[in-house]
Amino acid sequence: MKGKRVEQVKREGIQKQKGNTGLLFSVLLGVFDFIAVCSAYFLALWMRFDFFFSHIEQKYLDAFSRFILFYGAFSVLILWLFRLYKTLWRYIGLRELGRTLAVSLLLSAVHAVAITLIFWHRMPVSYYIGGAMIQAILLIGIRFSGRLIDGLQTRKSISQADMKRVMLIGAGKAGQMILRDMVTNPGTQDKVVCIIDDDPNKQNRYLEGVPIIGGREDILAGVKNYRIDKIFLAIPSATAEQRRDILSICSETECELKRLPGLYQLISGQVTVNEMRDVAVEDLLGRDPIRPDLSGVYSFINGKTVLVTGGGGSIGSELCRQIAAHKPKQLIIFEMYENNAFDIQQELKNTYPALNLVVLIGSIRDSRRMFKVFDTYRPQIVYHAAAHKHVPLMEDSPCEAIKNNVLGTYKTAYAAMVHGCERFVLISTDKAVNPTNVMGASKRLCEMVVQSFDAKVKAGRADEIPQLFTHEGVENADKDGTGSVYRDIKTEFVAVRFGNVLGSNGSVIPLFKKQIAKGGPVTVTHPDVVRYFMTIPEAVSLVMLAGTYANGGEIFVLDMGSPVKIDTLARNLIRQAGLKPDVDIKIEYTGLRPGEKLYEEKLMEAEGLKQTDNELIRIGVPLQFDHDLLFKNVSKLMDAAYRNDDHIRVLLSSFVSTYHPANNNADKLPTNTESAERKLFEGR
Repeated sequence: MKGKRVEQVKREGIQKQKGNTGLLFSVLLGVFDFIAVCSAYFLALWMRFDFFFSHIEQKYLDAFSRFILFYGAFSVLILWLFRLYKTLWRYIGLRELGRTLAVSLLLSAVHAVAITLIFWHRMPVSYYIGGAMIQAILLIGIRFSGRLIDGLQTRKSISQADMKRVMLIGAGKAGQMILRDMVTNPGTQDKVVCIIDDDPNKQNRYLEGVPIIGGREDILAGVKNYRIDKIFLAIPSATAEQRRDILSICSETECELKRLPGLYQLISGQVTVNEMRDVAVEDLLGRDPIRPDLSGVYSFINGKTVLVTGGGGSIGSELCRQIAAHKPKQLIIFEMYENNAFDIQQELKNTYPALNLVVLIGSIRDSRRMFKVFDTYRPQIVYHAAAHKHVPLMEDSPCEAIKNNVLGTYKTAYAAMVHGCERFVLISTDKAVNPTNVMGASKRLCEMVVQSFDAKVKAGRADEIPQLFTHEGVENADKDGTGSVYRDIKTEFVAVRFGNVLGSNGSVIPLFKKQIAKGGPVTVTHPDVVRYFMTIPEAVSLVMLAGTYANGGEIFVLDMGSPVKIDTLARNLIRQAGLKPDVDIKIEYTGLRPGEKLYEEKLMEAEGLKQTDNELIRIGVPLQFDHDLLFKNVSKLMDAAYRNDDHIRVLLSSFVSTYHPANNNADKLPTNTESAERKLFEGR
């Protein structure tokens, strides 16, 4: 208590000292204003008589001396009434400038009227005009001097710290606004020394005194000649391809890269240095963000009960965000990891306070738990995002991949089917195409499971789908033994397949950024590894849109754009941090991990793809295979997984013919995606 009291006394003393300092400053400013307004009109009178005091007529001196002291005191009073002694002059702006000028003009008008009417003596016209001008200059000057001195001191300290030299790309309106903001902002540590613009009419000219040295082909030479530390991209109207091409050139330098986020800053007038953002990896993908028309999704989801399994993960949580924005009747989040579930719960509560939100903890492996969830909430739409996705971890724990991915999907799909669910959407992966790892093979098996479910439902033979148990079947769907639960089932089962997503929990981007923050090294498995990327919001939007196209049994394939070399991605991230690859941050090649491919197949080259109304979404033609045999194989796989059988990969490869465990030395792509699997199952 004594220590707290001492601290309180200290704080009160500091506050009192600051208050006394502020009061003293106001008094000194008032004294200056008194002297300034008096001196202003004396100087005007002195100037009128060519700066010879002896030439001033006595009548003018008498009128001035009798009036000026009263006028000085009156001026200080008016300035006080207008609160011009309570402003923080260190941060004075245009508003305070306008107020000071307005008060000065008012005082000048009072001066002219009072000295003429009260003392019945007309002064020279130059006295009134000159006095008003000098008075305004002195009153405004003293108030802006604090900011000027502070700016000069800041510039001096920054120059001592060696200001960063900036190349500005874009001599348009946005670039001009950025440049002016840097000139007028005394606290900035950056200085634009050259400008790049592709418009030949602007080249070899000056913008705000800064030379426009050429187009994008001159970036590398300009960086060298002008010793550039940072590059600012200020072309908000540039297309994704234009932005990628420019940034690809900039990435060859060691400069720190920043850009203006978009056109809305230009429209709203928010183009300042503070609005510049680090160049994101998405900028290097070379395509515009995918913004599909989601009006169909709105009508599909609006007013319905939607369940998202794995709703706390990267894809699952974004699914929840976009579903919540489409006004469902109820959103149910099912998640095994409680911290993720809590985070998305709090976010959605804050963003959508009117949302009917239910967050449940549990495992999709537990069929009794899944039956309870479906029986209680009766979801009409299920987005099944729960899965183990880390390739190396699943290689070390293959039985867990089968338990969670295959059996979890099977049990969730079965519970959805017998509880009146309208549509079940499986989130799959491009690693299911010709899989070389357990994770990819398990996801391919998941696709086959939902296709088999859909085929049985369409044939009116849902009762032939076995219900898998690893314990006593107290949740047996056909409790009365009549088979009535399988009548009138209309559930549609589909899968949506896409590749890597930027920023997801399993993405290399967060890993690279952490490694760079620690000073390296950045670990890349192989210099030639190539992957397809999409942002999380893009992938989820297309997943939801694909779900609206479903008729059941399809595998929807999302276009992932152009492939990205992981080594190039790592080097660009290092450069974006203002560091040099292999100099400041080392890059180490660790070799392909267990089950990892050198190349991922380009999904758009898969056999049997049909176009949808959206050019970014294709449909894989369902392969014909023996569904009853598949169910028997899944049952065998379940028994092996729960025995933790060391040979489960052999069993898995016998059920998924396209699964060939990687030896991590192959560097050739399969020529026909899924062709082996097609040959195996066609004609059965």
